[in-house]
Amino acid sequence: MNQYELALVVNAKIEDEERATTLEAVKELITRFGGTVTNVDDWGKKRLAYEIQKMNEGFYYFIQFEADSNVPDEIEQRVRIMEKVIRFLCIRKDA
Repeated sequence: MNQYELALVVNAKIEDEERATTLEAVKELITRFGGTVTNVDDWGKKRLAYEIQKMNEGFYYFIQFEADSNVPDEIEQRVRIMEKVIRFLCIRKDA
């Protein structure tokens, strides 16, 4: 199993419940494809480096997980179409 980190930027204009639901949906995707979430860092609301979809702020989450090499592709395909997620990036962490 490889170690990965998924960075998510979630829309800052939505309610706390919707934001929590979005985060839980991403964690559920990871476990559905056989991954194991090891840590979730909530960085809170931060200013974006540049405007995205007429927004200047977003909530940042960093999810560390362990999974097989095919899992990040599956997660990226599904996160890409989530309306509440502004940006995402999944990287493999070196041991």
